[in-house]
Order: sequence, then C-alpha cells, then structure tokens
Amino acid sequence: MRCPHCNCRDIGKIGANQFYCWNCFMEFNVSGSDVRVYEVAEDGSLVAVDDAIQSMQLGTGTL
Repeated sequence: MRCPHCNCRDIGKIGANQFYCWNCFMEFNVSGSDVRVYEVAEDGSLVAVDDAIQSMQLGTGTL
C-alpha cells in the first residue's frame, strides 16, 4: 500500500482501515474505494485535506 498524498510506502496502521504516513505525516482511511486524507493539527485533531484546501480558497484558513 502507498500513501495517497505522497505515494510513499512508509506507512503504518493505526486503526481499522486507518493509516499514518511517516513521510508526509498525513493520516488517511480507506473504506472500499473511498480514501479520505487528513492533516494532523497541532492539537492532535484531524482536518480533512479537502476542507483545508476549500477554506484556503475562501480565505478563511491558513496552511
């Protein structure tokens, strides 16, 4: 398996269908053919990459 964000193979399993990439420090989960990628925030919460990109386009967030 490869990271859907950076294509690296250095990933670890952290839960049922949930993985962490040690190269780009992103978490992602796999459900069938659906893959969701998350950035780990400073407080440990997960922010969906799609949501972060959308908030940057609207000018409401900082990355």
